[in-house]
Amino acid sequence: MSKKTLIVVGNGMVGHHFLEQFCASPAAADFEIIVFGEEKQLAYDRVHLSEYFGGSSHADLAMGTLEWYTEQGIQLHLNEQVTGINREHRTLETPRGSYRYDELVLATGSYPFVPPIKGNDRPHCLVYRTLDDLDAIRASSEGARTGVVVGGGLLGLEAANALKSLGLEAHVVEFAPRLMPVQLDTDGGALLRHKIEELGVQVHTEKATTAITEGEDARLRMNFSDESFLETDLIVFSAGIRPQDALARASGLEIGERGG
Repeated sequence: MSKKTLIVVGNGMVGHHFLEQFCASPAAADFEIIVFGEEKQLAYDRVHLSEYFGGSSHADLAMGTLEWYTEQGIQLHLNEQVTGINREHRTLETPRGSYRYDELVLATGSYPFVPPIKGNDRPHCLVYRTLDDLDAIRASSEGARTGVVVGGGLLGLEAANALKSLGLEAHVVEFAPRLMPVQLDTDGGALLRHKIEELGVQVHTEKATTAITEGEDARLRMNFSDESFLETDLIVFSAGIRPQDALARASGLEIGERGG
């Protein structure tokens, strides 16, 4: 009896965890498994991403090894983005070819939300999501003095600490009246702000950025709706995430109310 083909799209934390669980089950014996990852690195722990600036390598953050995938008989396609799914013919497309499946699992994760601010695509405007993003931030920090994180949530505060670890004067810009506005009340937000400022990170709340332009004393200038501004050498957007559900939408799958 020939084996069926299981394809997993996504080699992030969830995709890797699924593979661990599936390969440990009796069902795995019936399938050839193919995995596609958009990044060039093997699945790694995004929760501890900031440790990358503290000296941790991809190997330190990796959730598995290439040897494990080989031992499980998994065909691993890294740095190969899936661009389309044909549900009728049970095939999917990548820039390198077409692949047939019997069962398909989408574990495509999320992508960073970048607020629709004029000038958000200027050089040295970056996001904080992948190891490649962190490499770009490190490169941008060379010759820089200041860095701003847009977003005062947990990941934004981690990103600000990462900028400090690179030797930059770090700022956090938050639209809401306090840091971590979803999780904290007014008193909690005030206490957190005090603690963050004690660490040497400057906090700017109730600031709506209207445009990013060229700076006079730094690379960039953030212009705010109250007509004030802040000059900085690099900007890191950490304003939340959105479901990476474009493949599912394009193939006609039912989508949740908030996406995904």
